[in-house]
Amino acid sequence: MMSTQPVPFEEVRRRAESLLSYSGSAQALKADVQFMANVPLSLSDKFHHITAQTMVTQNIAGHSREEVLESLGRLFKALSILEKYGCNLTSPSRPRYWRSVKHNNPVFRATVDAIKGGRSVLFLYGYTNQQPDGLSFPDDVTDPDVGKVAAVTIEVMTLRMELDMLIKGTHAHPEIYSNIIPSLSLPKTNQEKPELMSDAVVIPPGEEHGDRGKDLQPLSPPPKPAASPGLRHAPTTPTDGGCNLCGATPSLLCPPCGSLPFCQSCDLIYHRHPSRANHRRDRIQETCTICGMSQVYASSSTCSQRLCLECDRLYHSHPDREGHNRTLVTPAKLTRAFSLSLSSWECAQCTTVNEVKAVLCVTCERPRLAIASLIDQEDPGQPPPNPEWQCKSCTVVNQGSSILCEVCERPRLATRPSITPVLNSTPVLPMPGPTADKETEWMCQFCTYVNSPPAVVCEVCNLPCKDPAVTSPKSLLLQSPVKDFVPLPVTPQVPPGISSRVNIDIKRQNLMRDEGLKLVHHIRKGEKKGVGPEEVYAALCVSRGSNVNPCDWLKSELPHLLDEICAMAASAALQNFKARVSGPQDNTERDRGSTEQQSPSVLLGEGVQLSRVEAKHAWLAAGGDTERAVRQLLRDRQAKMRELRSLGFREASQCEEALRLSGGEVRGALSLLQRPLLEPFHQRIWSDQPEAPIDAKNPDKQRMCRRLLALYELPSWGRCELALSLLQEPDAQYSLEDVIQAVRESQDREFLRRLLNNECPCCLSIFPHSKMQSLTSCQCSVCHECFTQHFTIAVRDKHIRDMVCPVCAGPDINDPEHLDSYFFTLDIQLRDCLDREVYELFHKKLMEHALMKDPMFLWCCHCTFGFIYDGNQFKVTCPTCMKSFCNQCKKPWEAQHQDVSCEQFQLWKRENDPDYQRQGLAGFLRDNGITCPHCRFQYALTKGGCMHFSCTQCRYQFCSGCNNPFHTTACKTVQCKITGLHAHHPRDCLFYLRDWEPARLQALLQRNAVEFNTDPPNGTQTDACGVMEQKDEGGQQIDSPCGVQTQPVQAGLCNKHYREYLVSLINGHTLDPAILYDQQEVTVACKRYQVEEQQGEGEDDRVYKARLLKKLMEVPLGEKVPRMR
Repeated sequence: MMSTQPVPFEEVRRRAESLLSYSGSAQALKADVQFMANVPLSLSDKFHHITAQTMVTQNIAGHSREEVLESLGRLFKALSILEKYGCNLTSPSRPRYWRSVKHNNPVFRATVDAIKGGRSVLFLYGYTNQQPDGLSFPDDVTDPDVGKVAAVTIEVMTLRMELDMLIKGTHAHPEIYSNIIPSLSLPKTNQEKPELMSDAVVIPPGEEHGDRGKDLQPLSPPPKPAASPGLRHAPTTPTDGGCNLCGATPSLLCPPCGSLPFCQSCDLIYHRHPSRANHRRDRIQETCTICGMSQVYASSSTCSQRLCLECDRLYHSHPDREGHNRTLVTPAKLTRAFSLSLSSWECAQCTTVNEVKAVLCVTCERPRLAIASLIDQEDPGQPPPNPEWQCKSCTVVNQGSSILCEVCERPRLATRPSITPVLNSTPVLPMPGPTADKETEWMCQFCTYVNSPPAVVCEVCNLPCKDPAVTSPKSLLLQSPVKDFVPLPVTPQVPPGISSRVNIDIKRQNLMRDEGLKLVHHIRKGEKKGVGPEEVYAALCVSRGSNVNPCDWLKSELPHLLDEICAMAASAALQNFKARVSGPQDNTERDRGSTEQQSPSVLLGEGVQLSRVEAKHAWLAAGGDTERAVRQLLRDRQAKMRELRSLGFREASQCEEALRLSGGEVRGALSLLQRPLLEPFHQRIWSDQPEAPIDAKNPDKQRMCRRLLALYELPSWGRCELALSLLQEPDAQYSLEDVIQAVRESQDREFLRRLLNNECPCCLSIFPHSKMQSLTSCQCSVCHECFTQHFTIAVRDKHIRDMVCPVCAGPDINDPEHLDSYFFTLDIQLRDCLDREVYELFHKKLMEHALMKDPMFLWCCHCTFGFIYDGNQFKVTCPTCMKSFCNQCKKPWEAQHQDVSCEQFQLWKRENDPDYQRQGLAGFLRDNGITCPHCRFQYALTKGGCMHFSCTQCRYQFCSGCNNPFHTTACKTVQCKITGLHAHHPRDCLFYLRDWEPARLQALLQRNAVEFNTDPPNGTQTDACGVMEQKDEGGQQIDSPCGVQTQPVQAGLCNKHYREYLVSLINGHTLDPAILYDQQEVTVACKRYQVEEQQGEGEDDRVYKARLLKKLMEVPLGEKVPRMR
């Protein structure tokens, strides 16, 4: 039985997948999923995508039946959440955050993540990318695979429904799970029954076109589901006989009435009585015409058989019945024919039955009164669609907007015509006369009108005849006489009484057609005037027999009739009220609280006031009958009063007045009744008084949580409770706003404590993470106040390159690649925290910093003003101080500099300027002073002292001997592991040569035939060194003479500045000092510049030194070392 999968199962599966891919609604697939869940197939044959058997086996816990059912319940809830995920992915309007599934979701952790195999289903949906906080779709996936998601979701829904039936004990085939769940012992409800014989032929495989057996095959009835306590199942076979009132085919069964069967029309009339209005009725399901047990699957119009799935496959496998036309019977949507139990309620989205005290569904967490998702997507501003209606003549279900039936074209409110029963043995004979030789008349099965041959189309509804005896070619040929053939006159033998009955039927048919056409005429005429068909029909019923136009009657007489109905209803309510007050009351009946057997006016007050709108609705529902309209009006008002009373409004007079003012609308009356209750709230909301602060110490915790939800829009009730618990901690110094902002980001308590406790490294105060600010170049965080104060002082009093992190002094200002991006992001951060004046000053300094990178930018050597000069002359005039200087050497302009180069002008000054000659080598050192390699600003200072020089203009830090940058952090040099302040100097830099003795430096110059001075110039000071230096006095940088005692044979300079003089000559002539290195200096220099050369075995030290020196001299000298001008 479980090895071969029937083809119709696959058709239902494909249809369900297509419908889910199109709509994304699980509510529309309930019937198809129910069908697939009841198909007796093994789990491996039924489920192709998910491993249902493995999932059920792995999630079973415990050995007793109660433990197994509890574990199945957990799996059922997890599958419900997975079904919700799948429906969201297939929905045309997917949620905003459909791409990811977060692990910190409490519903996800308690359901999907708590079972084994849950994440595998999410993987099948497409959540294949593992994230730190959950699962997500890959970045290159723009839309989910709707077809695959729909296929997986259908299987999830099927497995969920099977588990639900197993838990409730209603599974049709529990033996499928007997091997998987041995401990689940379902009670046996099926008794041994004899096998049923059927005339369906069983065709063995491979004998489709051969001889087929004629023997009857036994069919075993399917097992009945176990009865669950508290649930009653509708009978699976129709009752014997017809409706209890009219004899038609019954569709409902009423157990309180003694299991009497009723058709739909009679049920509406019979159970309209107040004493029977709350009877619970069960719908009778149509069963197979062969086996009489299974539900109808297909209907054949050829053989008039309505068969189940198995019987249809066997019955139509016969060669004589292979070509029969069969129509798949779609399971209709189940409707409630009985009142819901007061102890539970069913979710409209996932159909889970919840307890009455539950506000949210335990499966999908939707509210109790929320409707299905398809209805949620509709526009709330649009009116609800008109319900479908069933024609009372041909039983065809039409759309709510249509007035006439689509098949028989009878009006919507036309009653079913009375049909005179005709004996099966007596045919309908034609009337005697000239048409007596024609065929037998036929009755239209749609509108019951009797037509006469040769017509094959009904004269009333214009639909073709379905009787093959009338439409066969043989009968049509007989109806076309031939001239040469004269048929013999046949006198039919008419039994007594048949002729009069035929005349009555013809008159009834003509009268029915005339009344129908007249009603259609009035309805179409009323449509042009905006009058509905119900009003036209009711007006015709009231004004029957008169020639008054129904539209005119509705306009002139209906208001008076409605006032009369209101007065009659008020009078009846008053009489019942007086009788109730004066008459004895049974305390037992009063305490019982039941209103099923009470009179319609029990809940109505003494002076009930009814509106015309209510009276009109009751009058239309009664079909124009005034007395019925009065009773219907009182019943409607009683139901509305009961509904308002259940919502908490006990004052009858207020409810009646609200209903009168709202025209009988419960929603409008509810709005009027709630308005006085909301008046204090409205006054508090619209008043100018400030809102009372939220007190975390308030004992009313629920009230505080509701205020948090209303004021701060937190995502859940649990977040509100978490915020209150954080505020109520004993040592908590958090503000409410800080806690709310932190709770919105996470619900982890330890993580929230870390967010709310951050120490500022500047002021050492505790601040939340939201009030801390950090730069993009580092990970340091400071509070807003320290951040603003630091950069305000830096902008006002310091250079722009001093605007670094106040904690780690990052980033490295000597890195030009990161400097521009750093200032770009810093500008965005300072825009909101600095004052307007300070921010404008920052932009001014930032502009000057950008201008300094321009090669045409010049600094004035007189006033330190910078400007752009695009000329090609040596002489440049400052626009600020109006003094001139040289564009090349940056020296003050003199007339002797005209038309000569800077070198020639410098040589002329040495030879002819007395002041320059008196300065001696000090002037030489000043002229060859320090020039910033970054902004080209010149300083008339010597290089002696500390080689770490910081430019006052651009804050560039470099070595004054080689112009290489100084790094405050780790640099990009390969194999450099220094993270502090350092620079990489070449071997001819003053940084290394200043340690040499003057005699050694002189030897290097003499070896290369370079002249140098040993005696001071005539007229120069010889007792103290006069070279200008930058000194730190009182925290300020001041330029002053050196003042150190001079040494003999050092040209009137101190030892330090004389060495600087000799090194400047060495650098000016590009001399390599390595030729004077000893063995140790050569080894150290090779390690410094990564020159690796191993000494060979037996190699002489001098040979090894010569080889190392040769390798070392291949390393170039400093490229940025300033050469003598």
